[in-house]
Amino acid sequence: MGTRPPAIEDVVSGHMCTGCGACAYIDASRLQMIDTATHTRRPQARADEPRLFQLPILGNPGAIESDSTSAAAVCPGINWPAAPPKPTTGHPELHAEWGPVLEIWEGFAVDPEIRFRGSSGGVVTALALYCIELGGMEGALHVRARTDAPLLNETVLSRNRESLVKGAGSRYSPASPCEELGQIENAASPCVFIGKPCDVAGAVKAREIRPQLDRNLGLTIAIFCAGAPSIQGTIELAKTLGANDPTQIESVRYRGQGWPGEITATWRDELTGASITKSISYEEGWGKTLQKHRAWRCHVCADHTGEMADVSVGDPWYRPIGQGDPGRSLVLVRTERGRQLVREAVERGYLVLERRESWVVEASQSHLLRARGSTWGRAIVSRLLGVSAPRHTGMPLFSSWWKRLGLKARLQSLTGTLTRVFKKRLRAVEHAVPLTTSGLTRADRTSNISIGAFPQGLESFLASIPEPASIPEQIDSSREPLQAASIAQETSCMPLAR
Repeated sequence: MGTRPPAIEDVVSGHMCTGCGACAYIDASRLQMIDTATHTRRPQARADEPRLFQLPILGNPGAIESDSTSAAAVCPGINWPAAPPKPTTGHPELHAEWGPVLEIWEGFAVDPEIRFRGSSGGVVTALALYCIELGGMEGALHVRARTDAPLLNETVLSRNRESLVKGAGSRYSPASPCEELGQIENAASPCVFIGKPCDVAGAVKAREIRPQLDRNLGLTIAIFCAGAPSIQGTIELAKTLGANDPTQIESVRYRGQGWPGEITATWRDELTGASITKSISYEEGWGKTLQKHRAWRCHVCADHTGEMADVSVGDPWYRPIGQGDPGRSLVLVRTERGRQLVREAVERGYLVLERRESWVVEASQSHLLRARGSTWGRAIVSRLLGVSAPRHTGMPLFSSWWKRLGLKARLQSLTGTLTRVFKKRLRAVEHAVPLTTSGLTRADRTSNISIGAFPQGLESFLASIPEPASIPEQIDSSREPLQAASIAQETSCMPLAR
């Protein structure tokens, strides 16, 4: 990409787009985020005509000339925000590999429904609820399933418990919460922002050039993330359960209702119209299906725990877990603002938390340390082959690569990347296939639209392009999948109720 600031086209064409939506927020008059059949969500040039999905997605030559001082300036795809300074109190020994950590907690939401519906302990949802009910904040921006198209996500600003709880649980599918940062910017009082680490990074960069957004970002909560699957992952998972027609799917629950929870799909039988519900274990659903559909950008991400956030939440995998356990969350407090609100939520009866020592973090998320270590090797090989790679200023990634990976794993991070570059055609311009919602919405199911076909874009893609060869890699079944910005830290790729 040379030395000039990368334009948004460069980011997308170079396979570096995280799909966060920050560019579409900053440059809303020219850009919007759309769902794709082949990747996660992508920015697209707006048009005054209804043939929007026939326009080229950014990344294809000539789509649009973006302003590097606005849209590209807030993009975390290539230039990740500089690492926060090392704290002098708390747990400075964790800073090099986990970012700033002032306090480590483990616990759960006091509200039994929030705890039950969350992916782990419901802490994200409960903390957001405290901020709204007693913390003086207007709402919480998060991701949840679209009511009219349950395979897809939407970003909403919840202002009460009912709306928050609807978003509880994980959403391991594409979402762009930063696209709706304008709702926070225009709010009458500060708000909570919930998202994946890359979403929080986009929000952090955006607040630097939008003073009102900066004032209104009352609290940022990041959900631990191991990568974001495309919609293909959910469709393949549903097929595994027996839902062969994605247009008949009525709901998908990725986690929740016990810890770690099962992945459950409900759909209508094509012949009888009967409702069918089937489940698969979280370990099998993520380890054997969803993780295979993560974007390449996720494989070169160094921040899986939200180092830029005020508070980060994930699973305390260090402890034995029985299916149906009520659920607990691992909480990393990263800023003084986060510390204040977490303690207030405990004092006012929203959270039950217990202090934990540093070793619990690594014991719970060792797979994320290995993923971070692999990033250095993958980035080096990518650049040598002329492929884009993100820059993580202030993160000692070589140290993680050397210390956290054995000789075989270090070599694999190099040779595996070499193989992926050619098998995934990473040196070529990314071409994402737009996805329309025809046949996916509830309205379509009751109309005269043919119900048997895949949604437009996806059908032609799956029919004409062979499945890319996968690169064997060791799979950790406890790996924390991407979560979309849901309110309940368990809701998504950003869970709300984690």
